[in-house]
Amino acid sequence: MLPKDLIRRIRKLEIRTRKVVSDMLAGQYHSVFKGRGMAFSEVRQYQPGDEIRIIDWNVTARMDEAYVKVFTEERELTVMLVVDVSASKEFGSRERTKSEVAAEVAAQIAFSAIANNDRVGLVLFSDRVEKVVPPRKGRTHVLRLVSDILTFQPQGRGTDLAAGLNYLTRVAKRKAVTFLISDFQARDYEKPLRLVGRKHDLVPVVVADPMEEAFPRLGLVDMEDPETGERFVVDTSDPRVRGRFARAMQAARDERRKLFKKLELDHVELRAGDDHGKALANFFRARARRMAA
Repeated sequence: MLPKDLIRRIRKLEIRTRKVVSDMLAGQYHSVFKGRGMAFSEVRQYQPGDEIRIIDWNVTARMDEAYVKVFTEERELTVMLVVDVSASKEFGSRERTKSEVAAEVAAQIAFSAIANNDRVGLVLFSDRVEKVVPPRKGRTHVLRLVSDILTFQPQGRGTDLAAGLNYLTRVAKRKAVTFLISDFQARDYEKPLRLVGRKHDLVPVVVADPMEEAFPRLGLVDMEDPETGERFVVDTSDPRVRGRFARAMQAARDERRKLFKKLELDHVELRAGDDHGKALANFFRARARRMAA
């Protein structure tokens, strides 16, 4: 039984998410992510202008007149949410932590998917695969996924993107639209990113907090690395310290963007405090324009 405050949080998130989906996401989602291909639907009589290659010769022979095959797009997709639940995701300098941002974005994607009759599954990972929920349809299933993202207590604290990606490569036999939602505070993930990108339609979603880009001036601050437990004191009033930190974080962002471009992966960047629905809609629009070019 879920606690009442958690039920209220999930219900509030659902209301906010459904409005975003109905207003701006569902139709764009449909146009950007294609189905598995064309499936045979029926046969009909040949009409002038029909291609000869779609004539059904068996039916034509039986009926003594030409019939052609009719195909429709096989729309149903499998959407996989591969979500980072490492300790660093609990950080937040704004109203919501990075894990809450991840839950909101995952909900927006999942409700867009079920609005198009697609199935949605979930992989939660830290420095290991923590939990897997097989793809299904329906509102109740999506709410369960959101609850899992918000409440799951992982055994691991670190971030190993390869763990979640390698698991998906092993178990997902058919092509899936895969959203990798993480703060990407990890190393050595180019190879698994490339392998999943070849097999699936992979969309990295980078979740960040503004304070991870630049230190505010707060004087001496006692800090702790949430993934390693290491503690250290930082003089945030020192402009050299703030400068080194800002340059290091910018270099990490540049390197990550360069990698996504190299692997030809469309990606989304989200900051806590921003309008995530709008950012996701902008991504869908930009991807649609690129695909149409």
